Amino acid sequence: MTQQCAFLTAGILLALHFTHPGQSQTTPPAPTTPSAPTSVSIAPPRIAPIMSRWEKQVTPENAWREYPRPQLVRQQWQNLNGLWDYAITAKHAPQPNRFQGQILVPFCVESTLSTVTKSLTPDQRLWYRRRVTLPADWAGQRILLHFGAVDYECGLWVNGGYVGAHTGGSDAFTFDVTDYLKKGANELILGVTDPTSTGEQPRGKQLLSPRGIWYTPVSGIWQTVWMEPVPRDRHIDEVRVTPELDSSRVRVEVLMNRPNDGPTAGIRVTALDGEQAVATALVREGRTAYLPIQNPKLWTPDSPFLYNLRVESVTLADPFSGKPNNQRPRRGETAEQSAYAGTSVTGAPVDGLTSYFAMRKIAVGPGPGALANQPVLLLNNQFVFQNGPLDQGWWPGGLLTPPSDEAMAFEIDFLKKSGFNMLRKHIKIEPERYYYLCDKLGIMVWQDMPSGFLAGQQEGTGDQTEPLRRSKAVEQYELEFRRMLDQLHNHPSIVTWVVHNEGWGQFDTDRLTNWVKGIDPSRTVNAVSGWNDRNAGDFFDIHTYQPEPNAPAPKTDRVVVIGEFGGIGWPIQGHLWNPEMRNWGYQTYQSADETLAAYRKKYAKIVEYFQKQALSAAVYTQTTDVEGEVNGLLTYDREIIKIPVETLRQIHAPLLPATPR
Repeated sequence: MTQQCAFLTAGILLALHFTHPGQSQTTPPAPTTPSAPTSVSIAPPRIAPIMSRWEKQVTPENAWREYPRPQLVRQQWQNLNGLWDYAITAKHAPQPNRFQGQILVPFCVESTLSTVTKSLTPDQRLWYRRRVTLPADWAGQRILLHFGAVDYECGLWVNGGYVGAHTGGSDAFTFDVTDYLKKGANELILGVTDPTSTGEQPRGKQLLSPRGIWYTPVSGIWQTVWMEPVPRDRHIDEVRVTPELDSSRVRVEVLMNRPNDGPTAGIRVTALDGEQAVATALVREGRTAYLPIQNPKLWTPDSPFLYNLRVESVTLADPFSGKPNNQRPRRGETAEQSAYAGTSVTGAPVDGLTSYFAMRKIAVGPGPGALANQPVLLLNNQFVFQNGPLDQGWWPGGLLTPPSDEAMAFEIDFLKKSGFNMLRKHIKIEPERYYYLCDKLGIMVWQDMPSGFLAGQQEGTGDQTEPLRRSKAVEQYELEFRRMLDQLHNHPSIVTWVVHNEGWGQFDTDRLTNWVKGIDPSRTVNAVSGWNDRNAGDFFDIHTYQPEPNAPAPKTDRVVVIGEFGGIGWPIQGHLWNPEMRNWGYQTYQSADETLAAYRKKYAKIVEYFQKQALSAAVYTQTTDVEGEVNGLLTYDREIIKIPVETLRQIHAPLLPATPR
């Protein structure tokens, strides 16, 4: 471990006490035009030759033990990560009578940390088996079985009974398994198929035969599996929280698993600064609650303040008792809102959970001074340059699954100490705890929608029209996109949705951008990062991997950003995924001095564009090396920081606010 790494780790451990890395050898740029294979070519996954120190610490007993859903926390729950039985069969085969070994959940079957490290081909099915005994004090409640993510299609059986299915590789889903359970041990069986790069489904950078910018596939369970009890009759199913900074209030929408139109069914929401309540609201169930936040403490990367939130389903005294329905106020009328705000709670809450929120606003506004005609990105109504890396989120031992909270926090802390205030999460959706750490530690996130396409469905640079897509694929893409928007809505760190990356399956850009904006007007929307601009959304975004990055053309109707630049490669022996393969960068160097000189040269242009042209943001490729890509600020195993943290911060300093905002 380098001295810098040790320093950063010490800082993270402190940060985690909260409740809830001559002449240049220029390598031609690797082809970024995606090429999906026309026939199935499968390369078996590799046992990771290098791993991060957090991955080396993973055991069946400590694998992802944290509560997986920080935005909706209940006290009772059971973690099902650990060793499960597994088998791989033909896709058409029945459930196996015998299993082939054990797999460590939540790591995918191709990963080293799974202990299996085998391919799952499109004509095969991966089976999981686990026996579960429920705690005695869960009796009389309904039992929910949650999966953080399973790639890609799965079906669930409990004690031999078929419960249901799910399709989608990155979104969380839940089964109510109450009616399938029995006393004592219960058998869970999950069957999974995954077309990977033979299908059109969203999959990000997975390829059956990884090469270049494409990585090892991920199949099966790859995020936490867990169970929780909820009240038998009705329970809180969803909470949507949206800050409205200009009105000094927060909007809270609480959804039950099924509605109750009775006049005494209510919701109580309480905002807290630490343990001190600062606002409480009572509303009739099915209505929106607004919490006034006086003198709000703003969330910024420099001061990422989070309010706690308590949400309860309660029984209320009917404020219109005795009045017939035709004399009661209608939904949303002021008289109804006022009456319920002043009524009383009777008895104990029916259900309750805790969450959190932040007061922050992301918007577009006029540029500074003489650059007023160039719109810029605003944070809390001030122009704050967004400086961040392209962040792939891949790990040598776990692939898409990070090894731990500490590992994720190390990266975020490294980026912040280096003078980054944003990251672009590149065509991957992380476990929810990742976004919680971004919220808590303070870094803005551009969240990409994972792409997916087949050969012939990619868009080349300069194309005037977009490829056609089958209705089935469009529906699935939109379904998974909508799930991402819903599941990640409450995280204040997420400031921008990125609809498409370059021409990777790009379609219906204008329609999809307006659709996303309509669903979530509280954030900015980047219609397409790089390549073919369609005059949609809030951004004009270019990718420029030249030794000196180009400047985007000015726009009077959108912010201008550089969505990807950099790509400085430095292969460091002893820290390579495969020393025998082509380890590349857009420009490749062989020493620290050459790498630093190239980095200074590139960032000098970014500073110039920010100061003279009101550039709003820049995304440097990238946080870490990934498999054959060696253009990370950190090596793939996160052991070497290629440019010292203090030097990075000094280079980035002209882009940072002069005072905390």
